[in-house]
Amino acid sequence: MSLILFILIVPALFTIPIAFCWKQFEAAGQKGWYSLIPYYNIYITLKIIGKHKKFWWWFFIVFPYINIFMLLLMLVELGKCFGRFKIWEEGMAALLPFIFFPIIAKDDKYQDPLTTTRPKKSTAREWFDAIVFAVVAALIIRTYVFEAFTIPTSSMEKSLCVGDYLIVSKIHYGPKRPNTPLSFPFVHNTLPGSKTAKSYVEWIKLPYHRYPGVSTMKRYDPIVFNYPAGDTVCDIFQSSISYYDLVREYGRQRVWNDHQNFGKVISHPVDKRENYVKRLIGMPGDSLKIVDGVVFINGEKAFEPENMQHNYTVVTTNGGINKQTLDKYNITEGYRTADPNTFILNISATVANELIKLPYITSVMRNVQAPGEGTSTSLFPNRPDLYPWNVDNFGPLYIPKKGETVKLDVNTLPLYERIIHAYELHDLKVQGNQIYIDGQPANSYTFEMDYYWMMGDNRHNSADSRYWGFVPENHIVGKPVLVWLSLDKENGGIRWKRMFRIPK
Repeated sequence: MSLILFILIVPALFTIPIAFCWKQFEAAGQKGWYSLIPYYNIYITLKIIGKHKKFWWWFFIVFPYINIFMLLLMLVELGKCFGRFKIWEEGMAALLPFIFFPIIAKDDKYQDPLTTTRPKKSTAREWFDAIVFAVVAALIIRTYVFEAFTIPTSSMEKSLCVGDYLIVSKIHYGPKRPNTPLSFPFVHNTLPGSKTAKSYVEWIKLPYHRYPGVSTMKRYDPIVFNYPAGDTVCDIFQSSISYYDLVREYGRQRVWNDHQNFGKVISHPVDKRENYVKRLIGMPGDSLKIVDGVVFINGEKAFEPENMQHNYTVVTTNGGINKQTLDKYNITEGYRTADPNTFILNISATVANELIKLPYITSVMRNVQAPGEGTSTSLFPNRPDLYPWNVDNFGPLYIPKKGETVKLDVNTLPLYERIIHAYELHDLKVQGNQIYIDGQPANSYTFEMDYYWMMGDNRHNSADSRYWGFVPENHIVGKPVLVWLSLDKENGGIRWKRMFRIPK
C-alpha cells in the first residue's frame, strides 16, 4: 500500500468514530448524516470546533502518522464544544468516541468555541494538559515519524563519526508497529538509572507490521536497524560483546550461572534491541563475495564510499607521526607497534596516498588477511571448519529473499539456521544428517521475509554482517537524514563543519 493511499485511508477510517457524533452534528446546526461522509465529515467537524480556517490543522491532518493524533484531538475538541472538559471525558472522547458521544447526546447543547467563554482551568490542570499533549505528540512523532540517535562507535568513520547526533526518518521505509506498545516513554530497553530493569512489559506483544513509507530501501543507503544478535545479552556487556560469542567461548552453562563475570542474561524483543547504523551492501536475492577486502555483488565490484577506511601499516623514519599530521588528515584510530617506527592506522585510500608523500614516511601498505587466515567462530556463520572465511575474504553467500527457496543439508544449514528458528520462529532440530522443521523432515526452506547485508565503512573496525549475518526486514528502523549536532568527544568542542549534513 503506497503512502498516498495510506494518507487517504486514515481520514476515511475516521468516518467510523465520527459517525457516532450524528446528534452532536445536529446540535451544532449541521445535518446529522454529514457525519457519515468520508473527508467531508472532517471539514464539518473542524467547522464545529472552529478550526476549519486554521491552515496548520489541515497540514497536520494530511501529514502521515501525525494525522492520527490530530484526528483524535479533533474528537477531544468536539467534546469540549458540548461542555465536556473533565480529564476522563477528554480521554473517553479520544479513545472511546463510539461509546462516549452517543451516551452524552441527549444532554448536549452546542457551545460555539468562537463566541463562548470556556471555564478557566486551574494552573495544575493547565500544566497537566500541556504535559499530556506534549508527551503524546512527541511519542507519536518518535514512534512513527522521526527519532534522534547518537553514533556511539566508529564503525562508520568517516562517513558518520563518533559523537554525531542523527535525525532518523522512519517515514522513508515506513515505520514499524511497536512490538511492545506498553513501555516507559523516551527510553529504549532499560529504565532510567538501571542497566537491567526493563522499560517495557511483554504481556502485550504485537506481531510485526510495517506501515507505508515514502521510498524503498536502496543499495548503499546508510540504514538504522535493530541489532539482530541483540535478542539475548549479558547485562554486564550488553551488546559490546555478543552473548553468542561468550557462549561459544565459555559454554552456555557458565554464561548463565556465573553472574559475577557475566551478569544476568536478558532477552529483548525486536523493537527493544540496540540500534545500529551501517551501510546497506547486499539486497534480498543478491550474491555477495569479498575478495581481498573488495566487495562484489552479483559478480560486480560494489560501490566504495569516498571516506571508507581500511587497516594500513605505516612505517616512519623518525619514530613518530606528530599530532598536527593526525589532526590534518583526521586520523583518529591507530596504534604504535613494538617497532617504534611502525604504526597500524585505520585510514582511507585518499589519506594513505597523502601520507606516502611526507618525507619522514617510508611506506604505507594496506593490510589484507589472506584466504583462510584469521578465521574465527566469531565470524558468520560461526563454522570455520565448513566456511573458513575472514573479514577480507568472505563468501560467496546468497542473501535470502522472501518467497525464494534454498536447499538444506548439514553443510548449508549453518548459513540459514538462525533465520529459521530465531527470525521466522520455526522449531528446528537436526538428528544425524536429517533436518526437521516443525517436526517434519526438510531438505529445503522457503524464506518468509526479505534479508539484508550491512557493513560499516570502517571495514577493519566494524561489527557488521560479517560477524552476525543477515538483517531481517522486521529489524529495519529507518534512514539517517540529518546530522544536527557533532561533538568531538576526544578533543572536546563541536565539529561545526559536520553539522546539518545529510548522511551519504
